[in-house]
Amino acid sequence: MYLNSRTLRSAAWTAIALSASARAQYVIDNLSFGHKDGTISPNLRGIPHFHATGEGYVPEILSDRVILTPPYPGNKRGALWAEDPLQHGEWTAELSFRASGIERGGGNLQIWYTKDSQKNDIPSSLYTASKFDGLVLMVDQYEGRGGSVRGFLNDGSVDFRSHHDLDTMSFGQCNYAYRNLGRLSVLKFSQVHGHFEVTIDGNPCFKTDKIRLPTGYYFGISAASAENPDSFEAHKFVVSTTNSHTREEPNHQQHQQQAVHQQQNAYEQNRHQQEGQRQNNPHSGAQPTLGEIPQMLSDVLAGSIKSQADQFADLHNRIQIISHYVNEIHEKIDRENNENKQRFDEIMRRLTPLDDKTSAMMRNIEKVERVSMEVQRDLESKDFKDMLRTVHNAIQDSHNSLTSGMPVAMAHIVGSQKPSIMTFLFIAVAVQVMVVGAYMVYKKRRHGAPKKYL
Repeated sequence: MYLNSRTLRSAAWTAIALSASARAQYVIDNLSFGHKDGTISPNLRGIPHFHATGEGYVPEILSDRVILTPPYPGNKRGALWAEDPLQHGEWTAELSFRASGIERGGGNLQIWYTKDSQKNDIPSSLYTASKFDGLVLMVDQYEGRGGSVRGFLNDGSVDFRSHHDLDTMSFGQCNYAYRNLGRLSVLKFSQVHGHFEVTIDGNPCFKTDKIRLPTGYYFGISAASAENPDSFEAHKFVVSTTNSHTREEPNHQQHQQQAVHQQQNAYEQNRHQQEGQRQNNPHSGAQPTLGEIPQMLSDVLAGSIKSQADQFADLHNRIQIISHYVNEIHEKIDRENNENKQRFDEIMRRLTPLDDKTSAMMRNIEKVERVSMEVQRDLESKDFKDMLRTVHNAIQDSHNSLTSGMPVAMAHIVGSQKPSIMTFLFIAVAVQVMVVGAYMVYKKRRHGAPKKYL
């Protein structure tokens, strides 16, 4: 991988632009979750600065999501409420959620911004909420449209639970099919420059300049499922504000002032050090040498830099630091390229003996193929018909000679080796004599045996 100077310059300016945009807006950590590496809970037992409640069900907190209502059974309610209020007049809130369920499942999701944190009194649904002071954004299947996003306001005088026609009280709405999308839906609402705006998946939903929500209110997220349930999951909730406000909340004003003084002192020390180095090296001119450029600058508030010269010096030093880091990255890439080239050369050197062995094997295979082709050619070129005919005639002659000579030989053998009639007569007489003699011996022994009388 090779990066030229133009690419490095573009990367540097991109880093500067990203740094500027990061300063323009930052996240309020104690009102957000899921924005740090996608992790919601460090211990899977709770969300920092949030309180989980439910009715018939306690929201299940996983590493990357919170299941507000389960896929089964239905008629469950779950909610998350921030423990700290919002202390900024201009802000942006963003919720990443997902709804999934059966074909005709039902339920609703609410985002609350109310004067009182209702973590003990659970208004998990707008239709069951009593008197409250604040804003509610509701996501449900209103009038069978397949899904909608609506906004409601209450000054604490209207009891929504007993209202005869609650749907007519919305001040803004848009259609949005949110069920079973297979992806996360992003609902974003903000109060910036005197306008309140709601967008869904980056598309505008509704906007008005008639609303100004006060500070000191609490955020909440709740969901309710019907008898045929929908499972609502909250993956990320991020509240951010611009850099015109301090990051710390009012209950930390002392820490804020101390941090501001420390940052101002650090900036002044860095500036005095740079001025002292320029005075000690008068031949350096307006541009400091590489040794005079600080390796790192501490973060300072924009309001603490008063003069344009200080602003230019701070910006110049930070650009120089970014340039140095880019050069270091370029040098590391060059070193990695050289090391990779050396590894490649070493592998190629190790592969050379293998190539020699492979060539020898290929030569042996070619020799075997040549011999096989020669044998095949010899077999195909010679005529074996005469040889086969000779062998056939020899076998036929042997068979004929055996067939013709076999009866004569058998007759000779039978005629010369047959026994005579006298031999048969002698054998018959001898057998009879032996039988008579055996009978006579038996009779004699029987007469000579002792008699037994009963």
